[in-house]
Amino acid sequence: MAPGAGLNGAKTRLMQELGELQKEPWVNIDLANDNLLHWKLGLMVINSDSAFNGGYFKAEMLFENDYPYKPPTFRFMIPIYHPNVYPDGKLCISILHNPGEDIMSGEAASERWSPLQGVESVLRSVLLLLDDPEINSPANVDAGVMYRDDRASYNRKAGEVVQRSKADIPAGFVMPTTLDATPPPKSVDDEAAFWAESDEELDFGGSDTGDEEMGDFDEDGEDEDGASEDEDS
Repeated sequence: MAPGAGLNGAKTRLMQELGELQKEPWVNIDLANDNLLHWKLGLMVINSDSAFNGGYFKAEMLFENDYPYKPPTFRFMIPIYHPNVYPDGKLCISILHNPGEDIMSGEAASERWSPLQGVESVLRSVLLLLDDPEINSPANVDAGVMYRDDRASYNRKAGEVVQRSKADIPAGFVMPTTLDATPPPKSVDDEAAFWAESDEELDFGGSDTGDEEMGDFDEDGEDEDGASEDEDS
């Protein structure tokens, strides 16, 4: 590989991913000093069933020059009480582990990082992990025990984290409350066009063959000779 080719490839890939993620309402991304290899982001939990619903979690992602062949790193910038979050904010999550099967951990290659993954895959996995912790091998043992044995207390602690996180919402930024896109309002012109098109498509005329076939019968069911169908039969 030519010098710099890996870095150029990483930046090209990250530029594409950044453009797509900037369309998503559940993540807010800035580059640290315009560095494509260092992302500052706000990861939002927009799920009424989640203990972390309404949270705006500051985090950072770092990428190496040979991304996507090596996974990025992810770290929460605020303490989060969660079975799979270390005290320094890093996560115990398979998708951030180097590619390949790990016999020691029991992780299959399909669970770990691969170049087919991307930043969106990581962020969605983090959101899923927040709501569905892996408590068999916790990074925070106390949180794992509380999640298992005292869910009400765990949910209260999660709520406290959410309240603290709201202090990090940027000024002027409006937190979404739902991920459902609001349909555009229907204008009067659109409705008029719909009915005009519908009138053109409707056909209230008789069938093409009906007039000829029914012409041999009068209203009483008689044929041209005056004989009814019953008399002929």
